[in-house]
Amino acid sequence: MTAPQDAMLARGPAATRPAPAGGRLRRALDGPGAAWASTAARLALAAVWTWAGLAKVADPAEAAQAVRAYRLLPEALVKPVGYGLPFLELALALLLLAGLGVRAAAVLSAALLLVFIAGIGSVWARGLTIDCGCFGGGGQVAASQTRYLQEILRDTGLLLVAAWLVWRPRSRLSADAWLNS
Repeated sequence: MTAPQDAMLARGPAATRPAPAGGRLRRALDGPGAAWASTAARLALAAVWTWAGLAKVADPAEAAQAVRAYRLLPEALVKPVGYGLPFLELALALLLLAGLGVRAAAVLSAALLLVFIAGIGSVWARGLTIDCGCFGGGGQVAASQTRYLQEILRDTGLLLVAAWLVWRPRSRLSADAWLNS
């Protein structure tokens, strides 16, 4: 036998079969494309948190009013949450933009998005008619102006982006990559 035939026999008959589709998918998810996908996910989530935080930070009283409209928190917590939420969103945006502590920022993002989804679902189930206040504004609106399903779907999509970053936090152009090199 020739050397290549010996090598094939040593690997067994499975070596001559094509890789299953799952194997190709796994290679794609582990390859350089995964790092670029994580970079895109990180920057997209950072953009959303920046938009949400900046829209609320300029008018903290309005942000507190949006929190109050959900009727979920005791009044003593409405102002601290309403005033603090924009700063949390901006902090998450900065961490994700810099690529610093990506997995931790993604876990916090996922937790916050789950709270938002639960809050919107609760308001919808209780028949309240409010604007979510996700990107500023908030408070009572006409029933025809509610967009609960769209808001839940949007936040679910963002939750999937955050979950990707929990699973695959390594990305290009990040402080984490620079610190780990």
